[in-house]
Parts: sequence; structure tokens; C-alpha cells
Amino acid sequence: MAAKPRFRKDTADTSAPTPASASDETHPVDQTLPPFKMFTSGLQHVAAMYAGVVAPPMIVGPAVGLNARDTAFLMGASLFTAGIATLLQTIGFWKIGARLPFVNGVSFAGVTPMVAIGRERGAEGISVIFGAIIVASVLGFVLTPYFSKLVRFFPPVVTGTVITLIGVSLLPVAFNWSQGGNATADDYGSMKNIGMAGLTLLIVLVLRKVLRGFLQQIAILLGLVVGTLVAIPLNMTDFGAIKDAGLVGFPTPFHFGAPQFEIAAIISMCIVMLVCMTESTADMLALGKIVDRPADERVIEGGLRADTLGSAISPFFNGFMCSAFAQNIGLVAMTKVRSRFVVAAGGGILILLGLCPVLASVIALVPLPVLGGAGIVLFGSVAASGIQTLATAALEKGENALIVAAAVGIGLIPIAAPQFYHAFPSDLLVVLDSGISTGCVVAITLNLAFNHWGGKGSSTRLLPQARVGE
Repeated sequence: MAAKPRFRKDTADTSAPTPASASDETHPVDQTLPPFKMFTSGLQHVAAMYAGVVAPPMIVGPAVGLNARDTAFLMGASLFTAGIATLLQTIGFWKIGARLPFVNGVSFAGVTPMVAIGRERGAEGISVIFGAIIVASVLGFVLTPYFSKLVRFFPPVVTGTVITLIGVSLLPVAFNWSQGGNATADDYGSMKNIGMAGLTLLIVLVLRKVLRGFLQQIAILLGLVVGTLVAIPLNMTDFGAIKDAGLVGFPTPFHFGAPQFEIAAIISMCIVMLVCMTESTADMLALGKIVDRPADERVIEGGLRADTLGSAISPFFNGFMCSAFAQNIGLVAMTKVRSRFVVAAGGGILILLGLCPVLASVIALVPLPVLGGAGIVLFGSVAASGIQTLATAALEKGENALIVAAAVGIGLIPIAAPQFYHAFPSDLLVVLDSGISTGCVVAITLNLAFNHWGGKGSSTRLLPQARVGE
């Protein structure tokens, strides 16, 4: 008699989740946790991605001529819209949402084009940016059913390469945070900053070693708390944000005026949207491997719909283009907490932070060097997952090892030599400056060239399209 399966095989069940205690067949992704564990685990996700959400508006705001108050408003709006996008991704409705433990937030891919748009148009730049994001997001939503079919071209040799590049591409972010985050500051790269990052890393590793059960799962959060407490007497925390923050603040729709639509800006943001969709596809494949629920075509289609819908909604509340946050994949891999409802709780916290600036400022107390120390572990975990996937990719067969070598090598160019493409047109830099996107394109192309085109037998077969109900 066949053994009873432990988990359900459907990957995008739209029915209400069954509590973990009610059925042994409930997949960990669909399980719920007790309220306190749900909140603290969700808060850990927020702490891990907070700096990534507020950094783009901190860059774009001053670039388009906004004062400090309006820039702070943009930051709150970005938190609010990130929460909405995260709920669309984790809870979802109809055919929208990957229903995986995905955190969504402002995409860094759009920072350079948005700054260029804003500088060229002065005070109206922010309205032009929002109009371009709306159009690009709607077009992305329409293209989603076709774009999701690319999952057929992501066998292990490709997914392993891309997941590894995701982790490696994020590590420079952790290193920058560890140095202080602001390259123009006098203490950037000081022994004090790097020492605090190293201490936080050591605290996280020790906590993971000595703690057990739930406390071990929130070791990152505990490490951030302990690191911040240590940083207070060293004058590495800024309490000024709390003093200036209001108790309640709602991101008034179209606070900066009605969106404006200009063709050049729209084309630029459409390119960014394609980059975001490519990276989100890779992120979903990575997370699907980690949570033991492989992302098939239907899951990716739902996830991309959530990305594009969230991005289309964001400008109405003064937010930017949203996409999956790869850094939180590392947190899932490290903690082994696979519940999407934990991340949904994080989305609720993000909305609350967007509505309550004083709470957002409390999270902002965590010094960047402390966050950088924890980030080394988080982002390294993503790279480790990619290496684990490559171990199943039959690198000894055909030219698979060459595919990985070329894709990783080209994908590392923006990291190892940031000025490598300095003479290329700025529109191309949107793609070329993303090692994840370039590495992904190279891996897919070479896999097709070596393993499928020209009548050669495939040593790494295309992934079959999953049928509804599988």
C-alpha cells in the first residue's frame, strides 16, 4: 500500500489554509503559527528589509528636489505600499499572488532611471516618474501570462546559477552597510563600524548555536536587538528621527500632484519592469526550492501579477515600483520558517509603519553596521542555496560546467568592476548593471545553445509546464 503523502501537491491553493494542528498534510508554506511567533517572525523579516525599502526614496527624493520633509513622506509611502504588495504576494486573490513567503518592496533597479527622469524635469519629475511607473506596471501585468512561460527554460543548471548570483550580488550591500552605508561620511569604513558589524555577525552565529526552537529561528532579530543595544552607548544610533516623527501619517493619494505621462520616461520604466520581472522569476524559483514547493508556471504567473499590480497601485499612494526582496529569501533559508502567513504578518507591520511614522523611526534605530553584520549571513545563505542546487545540475555532463562558468563570470562583472560598462548607453545600463539579469540571460541562452539547439541531446532538460491541479 502506498504511503500517505505528507504534503498537498497543489502549489497555489486558493482555499483557506488549514491550521497546522488540523492536518498533517498541510504544507509548511500554508501553516500558521501562534500569534506571538507570527508577529516576531514577521518583524524579523521587516527588520531585514527595512533599509532596502527606505533607501530608494532617500536617493530619489533629494535628486528630484524634494526637501527633507517630503523625502520622509516618500519613505513612509514606500513602507505602506511595500506592505500592500507583500499581502498581494503572500495572501493573494483570484490568480494574483505566488502564495509563497515573499516580501515585496521598492526595487533598486529603478533608482538610476528615476533619478535621471527627475533631474531632467525639475519639480515635476516625481509626477512624471509616477506616471511612467503606472503605465509600465499595467503593461507588465498584461505581459505576465507570456513572461511566466520562461519557467520552462530554468532547469537546475540555470536556477542554481541565478540563485547563486542573487546571493553574491547582495553581499556588496551587506558590506556597504557594514562600513556605515554612506560613502561620503567621515567614519565610512572605520574600525568602529566594521567592528560593530563583526560583533553583530558573531552574536547571530552564537545565538544560532546556543539557542533552540523558536528562539533559534529569530536569532537574526535577537542579534539586531542586541547589536543595537550595544551601539547606543557608542553613539551609533540616531534618536532624532523619533523626536521629529509624528504619531499618525497617511500617504495622501497623489500628494505631489496628478501623474504625468511622457514617452521617454515610460520607455525607461518599461525596461526596468522587464528587469524586475526577470529577477522576480529567479527569486520565486529560488524560494520555491528553499521551501520545498517548486515554483511552476502558474505560481510564477501569479507572483508576477502581484508584482505588477502592486507596482501599479504604489504611485497612487506616492510609492515606487515594487518587486520581490531577495534578502528575505536568505532569512527563510536560515530560519527554516516557511509559512507565507509569517511574511503576510510582516506586510501588515509594513502598512502599520507607513501609517505610524514614530513606529517606523523605531525600526530605523538599527544602525546600518549592525544590519550589515546580519546581512552577511542572510545573503550568504542565498548563495549557499544556489550552490546546493548546482550540486544537482549534472555539471559533469556536456557543457553544463561551462554554462555556469560563463554565466557567473558575466553576472559578477557589475560587482567586481562597477565601471565596466561606463561607456555604454544609459538605457542599456538598466539591464547590464544588474548581474542577476545578465547572468540569467546568459545561463538561459547557453543552456539552449549547448543542450537543445542544433539537434544535440539535452543533458539538462527543460522543466515541464505544470498542469492545473498538479
